[in-house]
Amino acid sequence: MEHPEWETWRDMTLALGIPQPEADAAWQLLLGGVDSQGELNAEATARTSSRQEQREIRMTNSWYHAAVDLIADHLAIERPTMALWAGGFDTSEYAYEKGHMPLARTRIGSVLNALKLHSNDKLTGPMWNLVSKAFVSRANGPVHIFVRAYDPDSILIRLEVPHLHLVKQLNPDVKMIWHPLYTDAAGRTKEISKDFQLVDNAEYATRDTCASVLQHYLRLIHPDVDAAERSAVGLSAPAGGNGKKTAGQLAYASMETLLEVNGNKLRPPSGT
Repeated sequence: MEHPEWETWRDMTLALGIPQPEADAAWQLLLGGVDSQGELNAEATARTSSRQEQREIRMTNSWYHAAVDLIADHLAIERPTMALWAGGFDTSEYAYEKGHMPLARTRIGSVLNALKLHSNDKLTGPMWNLVSKAFVSRANGPVHIFVRAYDPDSILIRLEVPHLHLVKQLNPDVKMIWHPLYTDAAGRTKEISKDFQLVDNAEYATRDTCASVLQHYLRLIHPDVDAAERSAVGLSAPAGGNGKKTAGQLAYASMETLLEVNGNKLRPPSGT
């Protein structure tokens, strides 16, 4: 039975100028990866309780490795600077609109992003890990990193940034430029300055500074929100009944809940 997304893959790769024999071969390798991933996942669970070691075992899928090797040239960075991100797909689009190149805007990244391949994310997550590493390996200058949600278990923090450090050791031209983001209730995304203002551009040299600015903004300087958002974070209206949250309430609110209000899915798909 033909895979329901085969025609989408064929049409998109053809439109992007990817040679059909290459696209056909990559498609078969991707499907082989999906079919064989379940056995690797079971092996990973049986062999170790360490999440990192389990991930490493799941990423040994030879079908996925062959597929990524075949399509790697189509991860070319067609803008001056690479972009990495965390905090929902809107963050990727924001980075692109700012003139940078995220994975999902590369030729093959745009195709893979349009597909599901399988309903079980545990069977496709390792493929995305390998594609992400291959993309990061192409860094050759400044890399802009946009963070709307800081999660140590995100692909960005646990995989892409560590790999980027290895790339940087081989190429001193590579450097990391961090941007903390906030999206307001109207859907406007801005960057957070050191004095906790929303601005068009705010750059930081280190991950820790970026994460600290984001956390402090969300917990202490979070803008007023309406009753629906207040209910979502489990906070009652402050004394006075004006429907506004106070800095004190925000300081004690759950960091994860505030991030969710900010439009973020905190965890990557299980099995990645």
